Amino acid sequence: MTASAAPLATGHDLIIIGAGVVGLASAYAAARRGASVLLVDRNAGPALGTSFANGAQLSYVYTDAMAGPATWGQLPQMAFGRNGAFRTHWSADLDFVRWGLSFLRQANAGALRRNTLATLELALESRQAMQALLQRHPIAFDHVVSGKLHLYPSSDGVQGAAGMIALKQPYGVHQRLVDAEQARRIEPALHGAPWLAGAVYSPEEEAGDPYLFSTGLLDILTGQYPVQAAFDFDTRTLQRRDGQWQLQAADGRRAQAPRVLVCAGIDSARLLRPAGMRVPVMAIKGYSFTAPCGANAPQVSITDTKRKLVFCRLGERIRVAGLADLNDWDPTPDPTRMAQLVAMAQASLPEAADYTRIESRWAGLRPVTPWTSPIIRNLGDGLGCNIGHGMLGWTLAMGSGERAVSQLLGAP
Repeated sequence: MTASAAPLATGHDLIIIGAGVVGLASAYAAARRGASVLLVDRNAGPALGTSFANGAQLSYVYTDAMAGPATWGQLPQMAFGRNGAFRTHWSADLDFVRWGLSFLRQANAGALRRNTLATLELALESRQAMQALLQRHPIAFDHVVSGKLHLYPSSDGVQGAAGMIALKQPYGVHQRLVDAEQARRIEPALHGAPWLAGAVYSPEEEAGDPYLFSTGLLDILTGQYPVQAAFDFDTRTLQRRDGQWQLQAADGRRAQAPRVLVCAGIDSARLLRPAGMRVPVMAIKGYSFTAPCGANAPQVSITDTKRKLVFCRLGERIRVAGLADLNDWDPTPDPTRMAQLVAMAQASLPEAADYTRIESRWAGLRPVTPWTSPIIRNLGDGLGCNIGHGMLGWTLAMGSGERAVSQLLGAP
């Protein structure tokens, strides 16, 4: 990796702002097309923001949009904190109000279908791009095709999922409904979940550690491609002058290139606003913890729809992620919310993890659009954005990098 104090080389074709999984995937897409890339990030290394310890599931076929007809019935709980997993931090800020109104405009059957399929298309592209990358450059990141089970506490929930399965099946998606006994045969660890009524099984879903992936990909990029990385580069200004985009960091360092791709997650709105671009991206704070496997740890990735949390096995560790705090822009973990996540996980699968030996506790800010799908756009004059991936940044990174770079460079 390039040290933060190293001088920045000049003459790059493209600067990418943000070295999370999305920025790194975009850098690979550009470098593979022959472009020289400068990758900058405000953190001390790659994937130290929302990419660091997210849920780790590569959910290529579970792309259901957040907003739909059911949102209206859930709204009182979401708005007033009656849903333990979801909290809203109210604000009179106009960006928050605009985002909320736009989100509600997506809460209908037509938008649910359209947004879900748009994300599914990108997810399938992402899976293909990930496979191509790993064939060319094997990276060790606890990657496994584990399959996934979405667990439901009632038969109504299971049947309610049938419509989404039918929607996606024409696109080659492999999912099926299973009852509680079938789910336990697929994953014996569910014998510790007596509350289970049934599940959706997606046998081709994958999992892997996004941080290990990111550090491995960065080593490949800086070692084998024309890519330079500059960390501790906190971009403060982004201006177009004399046919070049000019960046200045908080420490005074400068960089310029004819093209810039913004992949800075939740910071992207701040960076793009002075350039005259307003993007509807809202912070939804999520939590995770990582612990050694318990006495009855699942092999299959698990999503508990009752408690809105996920269990993902990473080698001999279990990653548990969940909670959603809308409009919370502070990435510092709240001890009360973290304790709530641990308690929810123990109630869901009491032997999945060794809850007495939690190795890390983490929170991150998911950048979410009102329609759930990311904003991948050529904004003109050599400026592009690849932002707003929400809860699916790890899943969508490779495909969105390919799309964004293809649009910005005009290269297939």
